[in-house]
Amino acid sequence: MNSLTFKKSKDMRAKLEEAILGSIGARQEMVRRSRGQLERSPSGSAFGSQENLRWRKDMTHWRQNTEKLDKSRAEIEHEALIDGNLATEANLIILDTLEIVVQTVSVTESKESILGGVLKVLLHSMACNQSAVYLQHCFATQRALVSKFPELLFEEETEQCADLCLRLLRHCSSSISTIRSHASASLYLLMRQNFEIGNNFARVKMQVTMSLSSLVGTSQNFNEEFLRRSLKTILTYAEEDLELRETTFPDQVQDLVFNLHMILSDTVKMKEHQEDPEMLIDLMYRIAKGYQTSPDLRLTWLQNMAGKHSERSNHAEAAQCLVHSAALVAEYLSMLEDRKYLPVGCVTFQNISSNVLEESAVSDDVVSPDEEGICSGKYFTESGLVGLLEQAAASFSMAGMYEAVNEVYKVLIPIHEANRDAKKLSTIHGKLQEAFSKIVHQSTGWERMFGTYFRVGFYGTKFGDLDEQEFVYKEPAITKLAEISHRLEGFYGERFGEDVVEVIKDSNPVDKCKLDPNKAYIQITYVEPYFDTYEMKDRITYFDKNYNLRRFMYCTPFTLDGRAHGELHEQFKRKTILTTSHAFPYIKTRVNVTHKEEIILTPIEVAIEDMQKKTQELAFATHQDPADPKMLQMVLQGSVGTTVNQGPLEVAQVFLSEIPSDPKLFRHHNKLRLCFKDFTKRCEDALRKNKSLIGPDQKEYQRELERNYHRLKEALQPLINRKIPQLYKAVLPVTCHRDSFSRMSLRKMDL
Repeated sequence: MNSLTFKKSKDMRAKLEEAILGSIGARQEMVRRSRGQLERSPSGSAFGSQENLRWRKDMTHWRQNTEKLDKSRAEIEHEALIDGNLATEANLIILDTLEIVVQTVSVTESKESILGGVLKVLLHSMACNQSAVYLQHCFATQRALVSKFPELLFEEETEQCADLCLRLLRHCSSSISTIRSHASASLYLLMRQNFEIGNNFARVKMQVTMSLSSLVGTSQNFNEEFLRRSLKTILTYAEEDLELRETTFPDQVQDLVFNLHMILSDTVKMKEHQEDPEMLIDLMYRIAKGYQTSPDLRLTWLQNMAGKHSERSNHAEAAQCLVHSAALVAEYLSMLEDRKYLPVGCVTFQNISSNVLEESAVSDDVVSPDEEGICSGKYFTESGLVGLLEQAAASFSMAGMYEAVNEVYKVLIPIHEANRDAKKLSTIHGKLQEAFSKIVHQSTGWERMFGTYFRVGFYGTKFGDLDEQEFVYKEPAITKLAEISHRLEGFYGERFGEDVVEVIKDSNPVDKCKLDPNKAYIQITYVEPYFDTYEMKDRITYFDKNYNLRRFMYCTPFTLDGRAHGELHEQFKRKTILTTSHAFPYIKTRVNVTHKEEIILTPIEVAIEDMQKKTQELAFATHQDPADPKMLQMVLQGSVGTTVNQGPLEVAQVFLSEIPSDPKLFRHHNKLRLCFKDFTKRCEDALRKNKSLIGPDQKEYQRELERNYHRLKEALQPLINRKIPQLYKAVLPVTCHRDSFSRMSLRKMDL
């Protein structure tokens, strides 16, 4: 062997010298080959002295692919089995070697770098297509490594912790049960180990959640059902772990598994609901909520939602998504950098939206932003925060919410002032001037409509998760009930079949027992924002009354005999007040109803409310600035005109002609009487205002209105002047004259 090798190397050297010196080159060799001048060797082979000639075209015997077809199925399977066994054996030898390395270096001082290398090899082998036999041993080695050196994963090789979570989660969705079992056990022990270090496993929670996002988004052969089984196995491990039963660990595992289930379901459902904008945004919202402890992922999904809203011209909702994104960034930036001019966290954004506090990083699962791989995106910087806020201001401006633009710039201005950026400050103040000018020119509010609200209830098993759910939908301004009804009926009709979907026309409470179980029912009701009396002092402008809304109301007229409408003395009204989980506008256009309250008004209370509404309309039309003569005359005609004067007059005759026998109604009777007094006074003010606005051509119309008013006033006079004596009796009888000089408070005391 040695002599042959030596001879070959001498020949190669000679040929190399020839090539370098130029006596023979590649060109000459090609010419010689083409002429067939190559010498035959003494053995008769087709190769001459040029040993580097690897083949000759005329002497080569081609192997046809058909040869493979000659093999039987058993032979092919046997070959595959041999190849598989060889691959497994090779990997097991590597695994044995790694075990020897770990045993050897575990007693040395420089073990960290070597163990990091071992972990890399293990992770790489997990990423390859391996046999079930090898993976079982590989998982056992990995578990032993994490158990012996937990600080390796959780303190030094933090990036590899993320990789390990991804590999384990991928194997948790394997179709082979033994692989799933081992992967589940490894993932559970990883959580347990992380928990034992600091009574929390925030790092593993975050890495597993991020891994699931990556797995669902990129893996083609990902099996949802098998992953669910593995998650159930992990939950069982936690419930039956006696050592940690008294700690918070089982509850934390349960929360994580539930969260992963939700993300999994919602991500899969997103593909099914591409055509349903409300459901799609709901799913994106729930996925973003699932990533509450993974700021980078939550930020990504919030921005995805902002993009979807902008596509549908929901600029207010897009702005809210960007404000939430900015609040999330501010929350983590405040942990990284202590700069006075930066917002202290999401609490700074409260004036823009009360919902923004849900971005608070106060959970036990919050991972510090200075950890490797956390908050590493370009938005988790000062310039990123500024960019998000500028986008939010632009979206609010497009939505016509100029007051909110001002609140956004209140956060931005201190940042630019600290950086002495006069150019940016000049631009901002220019935009603020523009925003306030628009507010001044649109002071009445009629020029900008912020949205219309509807309560939508879903009934029927065909709706799945939506069954028996109630929402408040925010629709574009001036949307009619018929429009949203047609849209939802058409959409769900296409999905379930037109004969299956039915819209409930009234707003009465739905009795599910009376509904057809094979049908899908939708109940749609127009609702208005509702405010308590104490709230009205702070909600002065049109914007105030249409921003930060959480309570809505709708009224349902009814009579005791079941009819919707009846005579004045039998007409009741049901006021339903709905409270939503979040305030509008929010990062989605439909919000769940969390609380429902019903108030039943008696006929006299209905009359009081109607008269108060008429009086308010008169007052508004009278004091409107600038004055609107058409509006004023329309309201006056409805109050004192000959065609309708039976309206207020009939109400007075029904309820004020006699003093009620029931003492409980005394106060209502008196309140209605005072309402009519106020009403007549407002009518008089409105007539006086109208007289100052009309021209000579409307003098006769004015005189007609005044005659009608005097007739109405004369008819009402005896009714509204009748007082209930019982209400005006002295509460306590006066027994003696008051003598202020005998009171203790005025005596001079000797101290």
